[in-house]
Order: sequence, then C-alpha cells, then structure tokens
Amino acid sequence: MPQTLLTSLLLACAVELLFMLLLFCYGKRIHNAGIVDIGWSFSITLLAIIFCLRSKGYSPRLFLMAVMAVCWGLRLSVYIFWRGKGKGEDPRYEALRQKWGANQDRKMLEFYLLQGAVAVFFSTPFLFASLNPSRELSWLEGLSFLIWIASFTGESLADKQLHAFKSDPDHQGRTCHVGLWRYSRHPNYFFEWLTWCSFSLFALGSPYGWISILCPVLIYHFLVNVTGIPTAEAQSLKSRGENYRQYQKVTSKFFPRPRKKTQVPLPKVPGSNSTNSKQVSEPGTFGSGTF
Repeated sequence: MPQTLLTSLLLACAVELLFMLLLFCYGKRIHNAGIVDIGWSFSITLLAIIFCLRSKGYSPRLFLMAVMAVCWGLRLSVYIFWRGKGKGEDPRYEALRQKWGANQDRKMLEFYLLQGAVAVFFSTPFLFASLNPSRELSWLEGLSFLIWIASFTGESLADKQLHAFKSDPDHQGRTCHVGLWRYSRHPNYFFEWLTWCSFSLFALGSPYGWISILCPVLIYHFLVNVTGIPTAEAQSLKSRGENYRQYQKVTSKFFPRPRKKTQVPLPKVPGSNSTNSKQVSEPGTFGSGTF
C-alpha cells in the first residue's frame, strides 16, 4: 500500500476519532444523541476537503470532487437539522438509552466511534480520486458528475415535494404520492443511493478505486434491507394501516417506475389531479450513517 494512501487513511481515522469524541460530548451536553446523524455526513465532507487540500493531483478533478462532497454533505446535514429542529431527541436514541440503562454513556460512545469508522470507509471514494495521477478528466468522471447532478437534484426535489405536501392542512393523515412520490415510495432513498453510485464511478479510474464500488452496494443494503425502508414502512403501516397497504400495492418500493394498475378506484388528494390511494404516512428520509 503506497505511503500516501496509508498516511491519508491514518489521518482520516485520527480526524474521525477526534470529531466523534467532540460530537459525543456535545450530544451528551444537550442530551440529544441524534446530533450524530448530522455529524456523520458532515464528517465525510470534512475528510473529502482534507483529501483535496493534501493532494497534488489534477486541479479540475479535485474541484469537481470538492463540489460533489460539499454540496451533498451540507444539504444532507442542514436538512436533517431542519427536520429535527425543536422535536427533541429521536425516539430511536431514547429507546437505546432505555435499553442500555446504566451503561448508556459507554455504549453510546461506542456507537459514535462506530459511526466514525463507517464514515472513514465511505470517504474512500474521495480519497482514491484525490490520488489519481492523471492530468486529465476521463469520460467516466464526466459521466459520474452528470449522474451526481441528477441525483442531487432528484433528492432535493423529493424532499421539497414532501415538505410542500405535508405543509398543506388538507393533506393531514395522507401520504405524499405526488411528483416523484408517485413513482417510488422512497424517491429520496433512491436518489441518495444514486449519489453514492456517482461517487463510486468518479473514483473507479483511480488507484484502488474499485474498492469504492462497495459503497453503493452497502448503501443499497442498509436502505432497502436494514433500517431505511423497513423502519419507515413499519411506522407507516402502524399509523395508517390499510391506507398505506393500498399505496404499497400500486407504487414501486425503491426504483422509480410507472404505477401499477388497480381495479379499485383510489380517491384523489385534494388539490391534485392524480388518482391514488387515500394517503398514508410519508416514508422517512435518509439521514446519515446511522443505518
């Protein structure tokens, strides 16, 4: 393993260790462990910036890499902060505190450090790209940047559509099924996964870049099979029951595609021209490294 790669990895580990220790202390002070959700994406952005500053690589490549990392990380961090503002600690972390009891401080610190380790791994696409010795951009890097623009725009639009839908009092007790939400029950998750595909493709032509293929693979697994979609849909079924089941029957779970035909007429959402099932609780939004 080249010394520059090993040195960068060790530096990334040290930065994450310090960052997560400080974040843990702050979360303990405000009694809100959910701060780790905001810090996770921000820390990856921080590592990407450090890799750029340390690199002697091709400036246009480093610039594109920085734009992708900063825009992604800041958008996600700000959105998670805004979404949870004034709502107190996430019930997930309250449940963990109760489960861990007297050991909650030690267990929570271990949890934070684990998130730091995961962040180091997910920062590797930026690390590998920063070590690329080529003095020109490849067609693959150009394609990945276009995919990133599409995914960044799509996830931002999905979040905006969801917020607009929920802000309308007439939509209380219904699930957003307009716009992108008509074609996927979780378009925000889909575009987050697509973002990681773009990061991986951007690094693919760099030394050790093939390792970054694991990033979108793991993101997909976490979102679809672990705590992303399963948790969001369990909550929706609990709060909406048959209402949400009708939405599930006609709308793709992850990959956007045309809605399935149904023989049952589905009532319209007030103010919308689309025909759909009576709305259910909106799917959750991808947060951070807390899978």
